[in-house]
Parts: sequence; C-alpha cells; structure tokens
Amino acid sequence: MKDIVITSKMINREMRIWLICFLLAFLLNVVAVCIYKTSWVEIFSQIGYVVVISIVFYAILAFFRLVAYGLSKALGIRMKK
Repeated sequence: MKDIVITSKMINREMRIWLICFLLAFLLNVVAVCIYKTSWVEIFSQIGYVVVISIVFYAILAFFRLVAYGLSKALGIRMKK
C-alpha cells in the first residue's frame, strides 16, 4: 500500500487558499453591515457565520479544482503544482 505524503508546502498553499476565502467572507460581512446600516458589533458577533461561509467558499473552490484536475488527467494536460 502506498503512503500518502502531505508536505508542508501543500498545507501552506491550502491555508492561503482558505485565508483568501475567509477574507472574502469577512469582506462580505462588512459590506452587509454597511448596506443594512447595522451596528459594527455585528462584524464580530457574526464571526461564526463568516467561518461557515468561508468553508462553503473553500468547498466550492475545491470542487472546481477537482473538476479541473479530472479534466487535465482525462485530456492528458499537465497542470502546474
């Protein structure tokens, strides 16, 4: 059985991708506070929702990355790692 090795480079790349998703969700929260003219405390009180939304963004992005990987393997295209 072949071992699966997850390098620190791969972990750092995925953490950066999730951080971008988190920042996008946080920015979306700030925009919502501005649009609906609510209290700025909502930015911190709704952080749980921001984390969940960032995970959803990450999952959607992972799906598209998986589709791209599958298509590259099917078509024989070499993708950059």
